[in-house]
Amino acid sequence: MDEHKNVDVVLLDFQKAFDKVPHKRLISKVNSFGITGKVSRWIESWMAGRKQRVVLNGSVSEWKLVTSGVPQGSVLGPLLFIMFVNDIDHNVTSKLLKFADDAELFSECI
Repeated sequence: MDEHKNVDVVLLDFQKAFDKVPHKRLISKVNSFGITGKVSRWIESWMAGRKQRVVLNGSVSEWKLVTSGVPQGSVLGPLLFIMFVNDIDHNVTSKLLKFADDAELFSECI
């Protein structure tokens, strides 16, 4: 744009991205960063066994096991998410800007 050329841009917003991270795949990514052994097992156990339910107008749902997502409201949750999406631009030839659960893919028009 600074060079007065046309640019194609694709805006990506991963809806509920923090909730959709599969735990097993996340642990694999954590291990790929060299975080293994006791620390990896601690992270895995920290996410395991979490349950949630919904309360609406006094009605309460059954507890359900949570098998995906990074725990929000923690310091570690966003860091794990960043580790999970860190390689999203692998093998992408266009430029990609990443911020949290948003990304912009752009390229000069030819």
